[in-house]
Amino acid sequence: MIDRLTTRTLAIVGGGPAGLMAAETAIAAGIQVDVYESKGSVGRKFLIAGKGGLNLTHSEPYGEFIARYGSQRQHIERWLSQFNADDLRTWATTLGIETFVGTSGRVFPAEMKAAPLLRAWVRRLREQGVRFHVHHYCVGIDSERRLAFQTPEGEASVQADAIVLALGGGSWPQLGSDGRWVEWLRAHHVDIAALAPSNCGFDVAWSEVFAQRFAGHPVKSVAVAVVSHGTTLRQQGEFVTTSSGVEGSLIYAFSALIRDEIRERGAMQIHLDLAPDLTHERLERQLAQPRGGRSLTEFLRRTVNIEGVKTGLLYEVVPKSAMNDAHRLAATLKSLPLTLLRPRPLDEVISTAGGVRFDAMSDDLMISLLPGVFCAGEMIDWEAPTGGYLLTACFASGRLAGQGAVEWINSFRSP
Repeated sequence: MIDRLTTRTLAIVGGGPAGLMAAETAIAAGIQVDVYESKGSVGRKFLIAGKGGLNLTHSEPYGEFIARYGSQRQHIERWLSQFNADDLRTWATTLGIETFVGTSGRVFPAEMKAAPLLRAWVRRLREQGVRFHVHHYCVGIDSERRLAFQTPEGEASVQADAIVLALGGGSWPQLGSDGRWVEWLRAHHVDIAALAPSNCGFDVAWSEVFAQRFAGHPVKSVAVAVVSHGTTLRQQGEFVTTSSGVEGSLIYAFSALIRDEIRERGAMQIHLDLAPDLTHERLERQLAQPRGGRSLTEFLRRTVNIEGVKTGLLYEVVPKSAMNDAHRLAATLKSLPLTLLRPRPLDEVISTAGGVRFDAMSDDLMISLLPGVFCAGEMIDWEAPTGGYLLTACFASGRLAGQGAVEWINSFRSP
């Protein structure tokens, strides 16, 4: 057994934002911290997330911000009460990273990239004494808090006074989040909700012509409407058509609702407003104009600015026999039905729902059946849309788990 009265060690498994924030929190409290990462460097998913511009958090009012966490908002609110979006921006400045608010309200580093922030953070952690162990793939834990790893040198066993597991969900397995931890935590009877796609694309039964012609095309200036429990939810933005269906930020915003509806009913129909800046009445008036010798495609482009992939979507739904009916055509442009069949597989999605249930943990994120073992980040049963919400909560959970681990360790040193 470990002599907890003299040893102050914390092992963190997973080098993403949640794990690194737990490390920062614990090292500041005088705990020796070792971070174990399965890949050759930490923060790989973080770097990929910031490839097109790191969306660190969001600037919207707190009430709207916390509502993004859906059914688990009461738990996430406890995390954010200690480390919120403003705290995250302030923290970034301590690394020499200034941030700004974009036109959408999203918050980005001034340089837009994730790499400068990650480099500065890891450098500071090393200077503070955090030790990093890469190519350590965790394959299990026993009742004595011994971690089992596979390494290039063979199997390794690690024991510490406390452990923070920050292993991610089941998306991006090539970057380390493969979800295999579910099996070995369930062996300890930990209650875990099945991992499910979140912030994901969905399959659509496109015609072969549409799939070949419009795969990868952005659908811009469009609104999506979905019906949930009798209430219509609507949001404007953009998405992308793929060879198999649809994906992108506007689809991700509704992905949890759509996924759950498909699970219950087998499919879900959403409605697209392809001309969100025009009223139905104006559309109908313009579509009722004489077409002359112009083709329908040219007429739509010149009259109501519907072209390219939007025209393709229209042809997928409206039979040619109805194209001369201005009223029906306008109605379809304002509410084009699209049936989504299934979410894309876990290894293609941005993030996952499911994970260790809150009922299986204490308020400081310690697993009740594994005293001294804490969880952080995406491996907990919560989800949020893209827009900085995922990252903010991951940082906050890492801080909370780190604090919990420190208190656990120090409780055995109290007289």
